[in-house]
Order: sequence, then C-alpha cells, then structure tokens
Amino acid sequence: MTEVRKKGFKELSPIDVYMLLPKTNCKECGLENCMAFAAKVVNREINIEKCPPLLTKQFEKQYKQLSEMLKPAVKEVVIGVGEKAVKIGGKLVMHRHEFAYFNPTPIAIDVTDEMTEEEIVDRVKRTESFSYIYIGQTLKLNMIAVRSTSNSPEKFKLTVKKVMENTSLPLILCSFDPTVMESGLMAASKSKPLIYAATKENWKEMAELALMYDCPLAVFAPNDLKLLRSLVKTLLEYGVKDLVLDPGTFPTAGLADTINNFTMIRRAACKHGDELFGFPILGVPLTVWLEKGEAPSEVVMWKEAYLAGMLIVRYADLLIMHSLDGWVLLPNVILRQNIYTDPRKPVAVEPGLRTFGTPNENSPVMMTTNFALTYYTVASDIEASGVDSYLIVVDTEGIAVDSAVAGRKLTAEKVAEAIKESGVENMVKHRKLIIPGKAARLSGEIEQLSGWEVLVGPRDSSSIPAFLQEKWSR
Repeated sequence: MTEVRKKGFKELSPIDVYMLLPKTNCKECGLENCMAFAAKVVNREINIEKCPPLLTKQFEKQYKQLSEMLKPAVKEVVIGVGEKAVKIGGKLVMHRHEFAYFNPTPIAIDVTDEMTEEEIVDRVKRTESFSYIYIGQTLKLNMIAVRSTSNSPEKFKLTVKKVMENTSLPLILCSFDPTVMESGLMAASKSKPLIYAATKENWKEMAELALMYDCPLAVFAPNDLKLLRSLVKTLLEYGVKDLVLDPGTFPTAGLADTINNFTMIRRAACKHGDELFGFPILGVPLTVWLEKGEAPSEVVMWKEAYLAGMLIVRYADLLIMHSLDGWVLLPNVILRQNIYTDPRKPVAVEPGLRTFGTPNENSPVMMTTNFALTYYTVASDIEASGVDSYLIVVDTEGIAVDSAVAGRKLTAEKVAEAIKESGVENMVKHRKLIIPGKAARLSGEIEQLSGWEVLVGPRDSSSIPAFLQEKWSR
C-alpha cells in the first residue's frame, strides 16, 4: 500500500490536491484558479480529468499520485452497458455522516431457468415497470438476476436469451457450474453481466470466463472471510480486476454473522485500507425463499423486506431479491434513496413560480420554500384541492419553512423579492398572498415590503383544500 493511500480520507485537504496540480490558474477547468479546483476535487464535485494540463505527459507522475490519493476505499464496478448500466461501490467512507455515499444500491429481481416463458416475461416486465415518485425522484428497480436452478446449459442459455429480448436492464448470471455459466455468457456476450459466482472449487474456470467476456466477477465464500480474502488475492493475481464480494446472506440463525461479516469487510476497507476487501458487497435477501419450509409466503416476504433493509443500511452495494410486491420493495427503495442523499446538501428544487391547473387573474397565489419535501407535499395538496393556483417557491437554500424562518433563510425581504421576480403581479388582479402558517410571524413585514395583503394559511399543507374552499371566495 502506498503512502498516499494510507492517508485517511478525513485528512485529505484542498492543499494536498493543490500541491500536485499544475498551478497555472489557466481556468480551462471552468474555475477561477487551481485552489478552487482542488477544493471541488476534495468534495468530489469535479474529477481531476477536468484539468487539461494535468493530463499531459509533463504532469503524468502527479496525475498518478492524485489518482491514487483520491481513489475510493471501495472500488467502483460497472455492470452492464449503455444508459442502464449500473455502478456499484465507489464508497469513500464507512459511515454516511462522514461525507456521503455514492452509487445507490441496485436491486435485482430474480428469474430462474425452470420458470415458464410467460412467468419469466411477466417478472421482467414487472421489474421494468416498477416506478414510484418520491420527493421529485423516480425510484426504480435496476437489474435482473438469471438463476440456473436446472443446471442445464441449454435451458440457461435460452432463459438468458429470453430475458435479453424483453429488457435492457443489466443482468446477473447465477450458476456455480462454469459450463452452465459459459452458455449464459454466450447469449449475453456483449451485455457485460455480473458473473455469480467464483468459489474455492471453480475460481479458475470462472476467472477465465470473466477475462474472456470482460465481465465483473462475484466471489462467494459463505461465512468465511479468510477464504474470501484469499480468493480475492488469487483472482487479482490472475488478472481479474472487477470483483464483487459475497460473504453469504443467512436470514435466520446466521443473521448476526451476516451483519457482522458485512461490517467487518467494510471496516477493513475504509478504516484500515485493506485493498483486498475494497470491493462492493453483494447481499442476497432472496435466500429467505430457499429456507421457506412450511412458512406462508407473506411471512417469507416480510422476512425478505426487513433483511433487505438491514443489508442496505449495513453496507450492501447490490441486492438480489425475489418478491415483487410493492409493500416489500417500496420501503426499501425509499430507504435507499434517503441513505444515498448527500447529507452535505439539502434536497432542494428550483425557486420560481409554479402553476397548477389553468390559473387566471382571480386565482389564489400561495408561497412555500424550496425544500424538496415541503414543495412536493404542498404541490400534492394544491393539486388535491382542484383549485387552479399559483405557487411562489422562495429560495431558502433547501430548508423547510419553520427552520428557514428561525434561521433567517426565509425573510420578508426574500418573499417580497420573490413576488417581484415571479412576475405574478402581471398575472392576477388581486394582491393577496397566502403564506404557510409556520411563517405567520412574517406576515406584517411582508405586507409592508410587498404591498400585498397576507392571508396566513394552515400550518399543515394537508389543510390547503379546506382552507381554499373556506377562505378563497374569488
């Protein structure tokens, strides 16, 4: 391990980066100077490749040093090709509050080569069509895992082919038999699927396939981190560079070991610089179905749901699941979205004027902040009212109403300025502004600065429909 790699992430400062830059202040990166560029590099807001002089032969040594210094503790691995390819790993820190997580955990839904053609197509289409709008973001499923349960090369090949005919989502091909795996890879030779999995028995054959088809390779050593690390070392020396680690997912008696193994792998990579464990981790909540026994399907689905949530929280970079029911998947895609939101940046929408329905000169004018959760909640409640309306979104740096008022991010001056900038004065005949109930203390100042009459609206936006029906007579 090189000296620059030993430097902890938290110790890295813009000066560390600046000292290795050309220091020409050429502005080719679009910034004013090299120090500003270094600051953005440290915050992962820009790549060092955006510095053209750094890419020249003159600075080749510095470029290599910077690449080594900035590389994540967990390597980024790409599965698939084209627009729907997924990136996994790429983590810089163990805990989200230390910096931020990158590359949200993809969720793959399985099909097997013993399912009927109709069932395979149905599961693929349901996976592709899963969609939920959450705080302005569209949450979706990401991959298909094709499992060989028949152990028949021909069946597996036909199933992979059928899946590829019906989706462009990236694939995980699952078999411990190299012959079966090769038949699947022949059908998906250009799609760069994840090969699952290399074990102590088949690692050489799987490594050959990964190199031949240029695919990432999962390494499976159930509940044996020493063996897992040894296999990784062997595969790296063999020439396979893109690896995914599977220490095993045990949903019942081995649940504690599962969480402990995931944590130890991530700690070794992020806290101790162990590059043999510096790869994405694969979790398989699907295993609850392999231990189903006599349990009702609803119980198994519940177990899969909470196991998936636990693994997302405990460092899983990729999941394979079976259930397609919304109540199993929805909590986990929302959890994933929340965890992978950058804690350094409030989730905000663009400020400005929004219209709902076809408002006219007599329509109500309301106001809110640009905190995304606030905005989308208010917008939904305005739409529910059925009243054609205008909504002025004030820039509060992505902070909610009560916090923005308390922190002086939402002031009467900002509201008066937002009214003028919105142009709404030219769209309505009246001069009445409805403000959130939590901003009531600003009402007098807003009236003085804007010349508009202020109506204090409800504290909870769910009461907007009733408020408009009762208070808006125009």
